[in-house]
Amino acid sequence: MSAPRGPSIIFEFVYLGAYVKAVAVDEATGLEVAVTGPANTPKQYLETLALAKLRRALEKRDDTSG
Repeated sequence: MSAPRGPSIIFEFVYLGAYVKAVAVDEATGLEVAVTGPANTPKQYLETLALAKLRRALEKRDDTSG
């Protein structure tokens, strides 16, 4: 018996000099959000922040779609 799977999220990190851009994409909807921070910010922190922003965007999208 396999474990239930939750939503699939893709994370991408792009380093631009002293900054890093973290992108989170919801595979089911294609909705994408991004956050930026200093390049020395821990990846786990940026993932958490991007995921929270993505969840808010999904909730807002669901609220406005009817």
